[in-house]
Amino acid sequence: MKYPGNKRLLSRAVLILWGVIAALGVIDSNVMFGQDASRGRVMKKWWPTKVPAGAIFVGRQACVECHAGKVRTQQESSMGRALEPVARLQILTAHPHLTFRTGKYSYEIIRKDNQSFYTVTDGVNMLSVPVLYAFGQGKAGQTYVLQVNDTFYESRLSFYNDIQGLDFTLGVPHKDPGSLIEALGRPISNDETLQCFSCHATGAVSGNQLHLDKLMPGISCEACHGPGGEHAAAGKAGQPNKDKIFNPGRLSGDEVTQEFCAACHRGVEDVITLPKQGGINNIRFQPYRIFNSKCYADDRRISCIGCHNPHEALKQDAAYYDAKCLACHQSKQKTAVSPPANDNHIAPACKVETKNCAECHMPKTELPTSHFKFTDHRIRIVRPGEQYPN
Repeated sequence: MKYPGNKRLLSRAVLILWGVIAALGVIDSNVMFGQDASRGRVMKKWWPTKVPAGAIFVGRQACVECHAGKVRTQQESSMGRALEPVARLQILTAHPHLTFRTGKYSYEIIRKDNQSFYTVTDGVNMLSVPVLYAFGQGKAGQTYVLQVNDTFYESRLSFYNDIQGLDFTLGVPHKDPGSLIEALGRPISNDETLQCFSCHATGAVSGNQLHLDKLMPGISCEACHGPGGEHAAAGKAGQPNKDKIFNPGRLSGDEVTQEFCAACHRGVEDVITLPKQGGINNIRFQPYRIFNSKCYADDRRISCIGCHNPHEALKQDAAYYDAKCLACHQSKQKTAVSPPANDNHIAPACKVETKNCAECHMPKTELPTSHFKFTDHRIRIVRPGEQYPN
């Protein structure tokens, strides 16, 4: 497995050093500090997966009064539906009886009223447990959270939209399990449980503790902007409130991609330490893939939010992304997206085509056993027959 060049890794090393310092207690590990370019002063930065103890979330309803449009579209987006509680599981409601068989084990997921039950049997013994939550809104697949005693389990089977049925959860070995409990699913460690709920829900994790009684399904406003109580109260009182909420849009391109979004979508620091994530296995980790692109730079036009509006559903229109590419790749005409201050970077125009940029330079590639084609965010000239780049 080859890794990005030393020049780019140097910038990431600074962040690793920050993490070590935070671990030693020299600074608060729940916030980061950086320069707010719009105000020329130091500001606190919200860290999505490190919510401090005592954080109080007020919920989407507090945001609706001033941001109704954004709240409406965001809650129906993939991030807004990243977790669904069992009572609202749309996929299992639409598919009330799912079955699967592998070796001597038979599986069923059966819907009864507002509950779903996940059952596995070896023909002699049977284990049946209620489904608690679903991770993923089903565009590609949906995996279920189960519980046996005090341990959470990731279901061994997931629902895949492409086949409209069950198959092995991504990463699960396709071999017969050795016991009924192993057939049920994979036990999730405490650290992984915290990470999973941090990235799929809002308010469920704070102070490194799981608080399911405070869980708000999916990634809502406060997951990315931080607790909004003070911001909303100041707004209602007619007082300035911009400094009472965190705005990720103020971050630099690299900070947005490799720090903020990568907290859940995995950037270069995460992927290079993961086992068996070379080659096509890391296609799911967009911040890491784009980091390896030749055109990647600390430029908001090449950041996650340069192409994706987190308040809306993912755009499917090729022309929409063409405009993003042409913000850099064009002649000396005025760009559609304003470049950062003191930057006049204009990249060469494509010699082959003027549209459908992503189709050629960010091809959709199927990850084996995933039943889904992921957009490869490693922007490059793709040559027939070449080895898939890490």
